[in-house]
Amino acid sequence: MSALGRVVRSGVRRRRVQNAVIGLATTMAVTAAVLCASLLVASSAPFADAFAKQRGAHLSVRYDAAKATAAQLAGSADARGVTAAAGPFPTASVTPSLDGEQLVPMSVVGRADPGRDPVDRVTLTEGVWATRPGQIVLSPGAGAPPVLGLKLSFPDLPGDPTLTVVGVARSVSRTADAWVAPSQIASLTAPGARAGYQMLYRFADADTGARIAAGRAAVKAAVPAGARVGDQSWLSVKREAEQETAVFVPFLVAFGVLGLVMAVLIVGNVVAGAVGGGLRRIGVLKALGFTPAQVVRAYMAQALIPAAFGTVVGVVAGTLLTRPVLSEAEEAYGTAGLIIAPWVVAAVAAGALGLVAAVAWASAARAGRLRAVDALAVGRSARPGRGRAVVRLTGRLPLSRPLGLGLARPFARPARAAAMVAAVAFGATAVTFAVGLAASLNRVQDAREHDRADVTVDPKAAALGPDGGPDGGPDGGPDGGLGPHRRGPGGPPRITADPAAITAAIKAQPGTRAYYATAATQVTIAGLTGSTELHTFAGDATWANYRKVSGRWFAEPGEAVVPSQFLAATGTRLGDTVALNHAGKTVRVRIVGEVFDPRNQGMNVLTDAATLAPASPPADSYRITLKPGTDAAAYVTALNSALGSLDVTARTGPSGGESEVILVLDALAALLTLMLVAVAGLGVLNAVVLDTRERVHDLGVHKALGMTPRQTVAMVLASVVVVGVAGGALGVPAGLALHAAIVPAMGESAGLTLPTAAIDVYTPPELLLLGLGGLLIAVTGALLPAGWAARTRTATALRTE
Repeated sequence: MSALGRVVRSGVRRRRVQNAVIGLATTMAVTAAVLCASLLVASSAPFADAFAKQRGAHLSVRYDAAKATAAQLAGSADARGVTAAAGPFPTASVTPSLDGEQLVPMSVVGRADPGRDPVDRVTLTEGVWATRPGQIVLSPGAGAPPVLGLKLSFPDLPGDPTLTVVGVARSVSRTADAWVAPSQIASLTAPGARAGYQMLYRFADADTGARIAAGRAAVKAAVPAGARVGDQSWLSVKREAEQETAVFVPFLVAFGVLGLVMAVLIVGNVVAGAVGGGLRRIGVLKALGFTPAQVVRAYMAQALIPAAFGTVVGVVAGTLLTRPVLSEAEEAYGTAGLIIAPWVVAAVAAGALGLVAAVAWASAARAGRLRAVDALAVGRSARPGRGRAVVRLTGRLPLSRPLGLGLARPFARPARAAAMVAAVAFGATAVTFAVGLAASLNRVQDAREHDRADVTVDPKAAALGPDGGPDGGPDGGPDGGLGPHRRGPGGPPRITADPAAITAAIKAQPGTRAYYATAATQVTIAGLTGSTELHTFAGDATWANYRKVSGRWFAEPGEAVVPSQFLAATGTRLGDTVALNHAGKTVRVRIVGEVFDPRNQGMNVLTDAATLAPASPPADSYRITLKPGTDAAAYVTALNSALGSLDVTARTGPSGGESEVILVLDALAALLTLMLVAVAGLGVLNAVVLDTRERVHDLGVHKALGMTPRQTVAMVLASVVVVGVAGGALGVPAGLALHAAIVPAMGESAGLTLPTAAIDVYTPPELLLLGLGGLLIAVTGALLPAGWAARTRTATALRTE
């Protein structure tokens, strides 16, 4: 074993380039694997664990108290498929105020105890439970600050009741925004408003939408007709909780598979090259008494040592890259302390080393099979005559002799050339995919900026934020790109000036092409907790920066367009009608279009301002697009002069900020792509180093016949031109296919249907440049061995056999 150890140590010291290639390939593969596996675990385990522990509700249903009694609703617990039920709990939809500022609407449920019910055992995280009138317990996502002792008033209700926050609690099923004592609900119900009840159900089978639908039908049949107002499935809650990290998974899986396949390819190529280039050494070892198994183990160990180092570095890098993403997931899951599971690290490390060992064994098996005499006789020479036909062909081309020799070289070692082509192809695939991903994310970012306009008219500076835009306006805040977002408390500042005077001033400007007024308000939807953001438009809003997915833009009052997430959460589709609760009244709108709008977790409704008339909220902003050639700065100056003493000011259009999710995705994609390209380049470097060392005597002959160092460099670089072109030609289509599969999957992971413009991002000139990227990878990888070959002295090369 000591002799075998010396052989291993000697081989590791001599093959520094090969060690670097194996180490980096393993690092890249392990980094991507740790990222992917950790996020896969984080996108399912925390929610599943919390849901099981709290006995979450598979279906929460709101009923009309005027159409069903509490006893009738309690009887629905015996419906087919129901294994447990809780309720009925009295409910109310209220809009609290804090220090005179109106907050977003909340769904309040009256529950006497948080943890005794067989379904939805609410976890109290701070304070105590509300047991008497005047107390309220808030959920962290309620829209009101979850601060103990906070006073919330309800000026729109009789008696102007005030409740004190005595606790903070969390429902994994998100069945309410706040809880009060059951006796408090009566004072929170507006005059004329219908009282409601909430029932919570668990089913024997609830893992698919179809099974939830079956349970919903069974429960509906058990209560009086028309009593059900709306419901919420646990699958939509689960999807919302998981989508923050789920969006990362498809592209990480893609990079992980690319890295894994490339690591297998590179390690196998390096070990095979080491065996092919060390045949004489293998013959000597066998002549000295080493058994075939010992020779194989020696080459396996020489691959496992750098692979082990790469695994350690990959685990550290993967851990560091995963932590910021998991910190985002903690808020989404409503939990804390999410960490990378130790078993994930152990499994990835063991899998990587096992894979390297298996590939190295397969490549080193040839060394064990060789006879000592054959190995000593063959040495490291290529098979005689291989590639000579191509050499004769290139000799007839109008090329210098060094270029012809270089172009023919891959055909002398077809297996090695094929391995280089594969490495370059994977690198070109990664670059093509990364470029397309960045372009798609940029277009998603562009589609997010719905408030884009040449000029906007907003409340004056007293109501503006530090960036000159409306502080907390409908498009303010980090609306999340591909990830979810919940608006905080507060609302947009309203324009109190006469709308007719503002529109008259806008119309009078000669540079005005089109304009519209927009306002945002909060509404609730029966059966869904939390608020839905309603955006109203007055004027020509057809040019607004909303990317259509399907259907059309609304054309008259009572029509609306909504995002994909809204359709999924409400179980509706184009042509359906939904009821919105606004200012104590029910407003029905028909869905005529689907748009890309990730704000507020996609729970938005866009409609004409006349839909809410006469209760339409005052506009919070006017958006203006200018005629071509109009100077925006001069237009703003003239419009501000025309607006005069009105309590508004015009400014040039806003510039949207970059989503944190998109920034992280861009950074991860760039990092993993650079790693893949570096590994591809090192794979070429390793192959060219082996080739130049095998041909060192030939190089000496060429130099003796007059080949200059510059011609030597040209010959070596020409030997990878065919490899680079072939790799680029294979890699670009593969990258296009990968992009077409992964980017829509990323959108679906976040519950979004991406617009076509975010998918079709490549242009013919870009594809041509990306194809040449394979040639660039190959030439870059061959530069160092080309320089080494050029510097080799003629006498030294001629003495080498």
